[in-house]
Amino acid sequence: MANAGLGSLAFDEFGRPFIIIKDQEKQARLTGVDAIKSHILAAKSVAGTLRTSLGPKGLDKLMVSPDGDVTITNDGATILDKMDVNHHVARLLVELSKSQDDEIGDGTTGVVVLAGALLEQAEHLIDRGIHPIRIADGYETAAKIACDELDRIADEFPVSPDNTEILVKTAMTTLGSKIINRCHKQMASIAVDAVMSVADFERKDVDFELIKVESKVGGKLEDSMLVKGVLVDKDFSHPQMPKELTDVKIAILTCPFEPPKPKTTHKLDVKTVEDYKLLQNYEKETFETMIKQVKDTGCTLALCQWGFDDEANHLLLANDLPAVRWVGGPEIELIAIATGGRIVPRFSELTTEKLGSAGIVRELSFGTTKEKMLVIEQCANSRAVTIFLRGGNKMIIEEAKRSMHDALCVVRNLVKDNRIVYGGGAAEIACSVAVANKAQSVASIEQYALRSFAEALETVPMALAENSGFNPIKTVADIKSRQVLEKNSYLGIDCMNKGTNDMKEQYVIETLIAKKQQITLAAQVVRLILKIDDVRTVGEHD
Repeated sequence: MANAGLGSLAFDEFGRPFIIIKDQEKQARLTGVDAIKSHILAAKSVAGTLRTSLGPKGLDKLMVSPDGDVTITNDGATILDKMDVNHHVARLLVELSKSQDDEIGDGTTGVVVLAGALLEQAEHLIDRGIHPIRIADGYETAAKIACDELDRIADEFPVSPDNTEILVKTAMTTLGSKIINRCHKQMASIAVDAVMSVADFERKDVDFELIKVESKVGGKLEDSMLVKGVLVDKDFSHPQMPKELTDVKIAILTCPFEPPKPKTTHKLDVKTVEDYKLLQNYEKETFETMIKQVKDTGCTLALCQWGFDDEANHLLLANDLPAVRWVGGPEIELIAIATGGRIVPRFSELTTEKLGSAGIVRELSFGTTKEKMLVIEQCANSRAVTIFLRGGNKMIIEEAKRSMHDALCVVRNLVKDNRIVYGGGAAEIACSVAVANKAQSVASIEQYALRSFAEALETVPMALAENSGFNPIKTVADIKSRQVLEKNSYLGIDCMNKGTNDMKEQYVIETLIAKKQQITLAAQVVRLILKIDDVRTVGEHD
């Protein structure tokens, strides 16, 4: 038998013994300041992981999933999403990065680095005896001051489809730190053209449902293109059907080319050759009726959500009706929006008015491979577009997709709010100076929190300098003093060694909406973490 002090012996259903350890009374639950410090440590370790990925010279992370899938990226939201984070507070930072990604799409790494820096500063203040709530209040005040300073230093640009140069330069800033930066001018132009095609300037909104991102392994990144229409990863159902159609009338069907089946359980016995022939004739007549119903509407291309057998396929070819089968639900909806067609659930309901129209439908083939795709262009509603990405392998394409999402989000943000601030840490240093100056006039204990917030803001330019191979403290101190003396808030870290610290001259641009969201979200999450002074498992009994 097991020692009574250690535990007791039990047996499983196979008779194998195992020991139940009695150590519940030895488990200490952290409370108060110890709990807060434990949370800060967990959050700092997550933020430290992302710190080296910040900026155009930031390093990439390689993550291997349990089933061996490899992901290489420096996108903060993706890194945290792929990381197996168990600590409850560290998961808050994962959610922080996700919310920044969902709402803004850019700055996912910076927001976590800033939150980690704020918590690190908070730890020093807690050691000096300042209550966590007073620190959190000071941080919220500092965040408001920083956002007001961003409003003051922001530049405004007219955003219109006629002048897209500034939009392309902003998108290039976003893509500068990604793997695809060797052709980031082309990728930025694709992102801008896509958003301009679907943007509603009256409502200042962009419907991302109208932008589809497709990819195909093979070719070079430079082969990526924007299709003013819809790209479907399918081909014509019969190899002898024409490869290009013009002035196309499209029937969008969600009903299969097959004889109708009774809804209830049924049984059909075929006992003789005559029975089989009758069944075959019935099937043929049904197919011919369906095809006639489609042809009579003036349709020249049938898109079907379901498959159809070889006999139906042969009859479609014989009746000069090109068709595409197994088109997925999302593609069907996008084609309906783009072509102005209606999705038809029954052949009997199909009419000429429900047909979609497109100028060209053509089949794309890729080199010596058998893979083919369909391009539907010159649609009735030209607002639907497809970004088609190419790349040498799956990893490159997945990273290109993530980068394109960031670029699309940045351009969308500029359509919503056309104010920008300058990157390279310039905005953070300007906010740091403003918050530090304000701290001088605060009489309460919150002035310490304001100073700490100002120091935390400098962590972002320090990380940029460190990742670019500069002396971080000397570089940031130099830029900060120049900003104050020259009253120039455009000075930042020259990460690309272009010979000037003026970010306006380098066109390193970030959207104001993203930068404000970064600071506000980081302050809110830090407040949440500082208020947790006890961790209790649900169902635990004292």
